Amino acid sequence: MNQISNAVAKRDDGPAAQLQQYRDEYAALVPSHINLDQWIRLAVGAIRGNEDLEEAARNDVGVFLREMKTAARLGLEPGTEQFYLTPRKSKAHRGQPIIKGIVGYQGIVELVYRAGAVSSVIVETVRQSDTFRYTPGRDERPIHEIDWFADDRGPLVGVYAYAVMKDGATSKVVVLNKRQVMEAKAKSDSRNSQYSPWQTNEEAMWLKTAVRRLAKWVPTSAEYMREQLRAAKEVAAEPAPDAPPLPPVQAAPLDDVDPDTGEVLEGELLDDDQPAQ
Repeated sequence: MNQISNAVAKRDDGPAAQLQQYRDEYAALVPSHINLDQWIRLAVGAIRGNEDLEEAARNDVGVFLREMKTAARLGLEPGTEQFYLTPRKSKAHRGQPIIKGIVGYQGIVELVYRAGAVSSVIVETVRQSDTFRYTPGRDERPIHEIDWFADDRGPLVGVYAYAVMKDGATSKVVVLNKRQVMEAKAKSDSRNSQYSPWQTNEEAMWLKTAVRRLAKWVPTSAEYMREQLRAAKEVAAEPAPDAPPLPPVQAAPLDDVDPDTGEVLEGELLDDDQPAQ
């Protein structure tokens, strides 16, 4: 009985309990549309359902909580394809694995939708037996024909992404072949880890590579919020009638936001940290 009680006590002192302890801080970070109880359940379930993740979270609870802070600020669901949680070895921890959060393709798509400028985002992989046609300058959107009843559509050969804006216009169309996707994969220092999404869900990473490029051409939530802040401050800075003009007010820079994707960079590990094997 004492052994069971000690095990439960140890579990309650772990990362899940710490997440609950800082509940009020996460409540202040998540966007208003996020159900905090559900968000915390997802985070707790992700680590308690995976021994490797729970061990990594216990090795440095502070890093785990910081990665959760990133997910909270982005309003993404931890432990899902919006925000992957992976164990990753760190030199600072003598090779022991710690938690690393990775924004997935669904997370980037969520950020694009949340900006409010697009009505739909289309991102699809192309396989060898598919029919794909797209000529820039001639075609507004790709034509992609799939035999959904084929036993095998063949290997992945490409991926594309575009957005339909609220006014019906089509954004820039991103089309990548296998070589371009593999070049993006080669830049990932966790690509060879057994826990890396490149190993566990390669097709999702092809999709992320395309939608990440697309995010350069459409508003993300971070860009949208910066623009809203700038516009609001410009309005506030307008002089009242017959009043002397005020100096322009500049919005505070968001240095921890990736200008390409809107991803919050806070919590990133150093380049010399190695993926868990």
